[in-house]
Amino acid sequence: MNKYLSLVFAMLVGLSVNAQHKLEKIWETDSIINLPESVLPDTKAGVLYVSIMGNSADAKDGIGGVGKLDMNGKVINLDWVTGLNSPKGLAIHGNKLYVADITDVVVIDIPKGKVELTIPIAGSAFLNDITVSDKGVVYVSDSRTKKIHQIINNKDVVYLENIDGVNGLKAIGADLYIAGGGKNLLKANAKKDLIKVAGLPNGGDGIEPIGNGDFLFSSWGGYIYYVFANGTSELLLDTHLEKKNTADIGYDPVKKIVYIPTFFKKSIMAYQLK
Repeated sequence: MNKYLSLVFAMLVGLSVNAQHKLEKIWETDSIINLPESVLPDTKAGVLYVSIMGNSADAKDGIGGVGKLDMNGKVINLDWVTGLNSPKGLAIHGNKLYVADITDVVVIDIPKGKVELTIPIAGSAFLNDITVSDKGVVYVSDSRTKKIHQIINNKDVVYLENIDGVNGLKAIGADLYIAGGGKNLLKANAKKDLIKVAGLPNGGDGIEPIGNGDFLFSSWGGYIYYVFANGTSELLLDTHLEKKNTADIGYDPVKKIVYIPTFFKKSIMAYQLK
């Protein structure tokens, strides 16, 4: 009996440890952003950068761009940078904003608000997410070719390939975290060894580190998960019945605010992580 009670107590403790987070809505913009795919907070500048695809997720029509909101969702300029195609993932390094734009990586000079450079990615078809390491190495995923490209000194090479469903990326130190391989959160170390961190109920779009090895993991269909370092997870948000997508999320680690682009609903939402 004592062994049985000990087991029950251990299970209850485990549940109490893992079922401890929630998201509380702070605000949502009006439906004024034409297919927002990614949102990236620049807390020092007090700006939210938003990739705006336009009318399509894969058309080279030149009507996409990057917009700017303030940290409370008020529009600063939805036409901050125009003339892109269907931009998706965003990443900042120094005073440069890197944008994944179908088959190109676009580099924007932030102070000038202008495109500085366009880097064509050889053999690409549907560039999706992008991240930059603290050493300035750029990684960009291609969801259709199942590849991850690496860019150093504006030159690209294929870094990893044959990763089913590859999308979200996050460079942390020498490691690259990847939403891919089916419905998994993966880690590629400096030797390019792929390690499964966690399995999720749905494929990933955005991944954001929370600290202590934990992550937020968004799934495009309308789900956001808290992923623990031990590989377990809990569902924080479910908006799929509202047909409200949860695409490539951004995160403010100081204020613990999650910013969510809703794609077809054409808005940005902000939630407090508790």
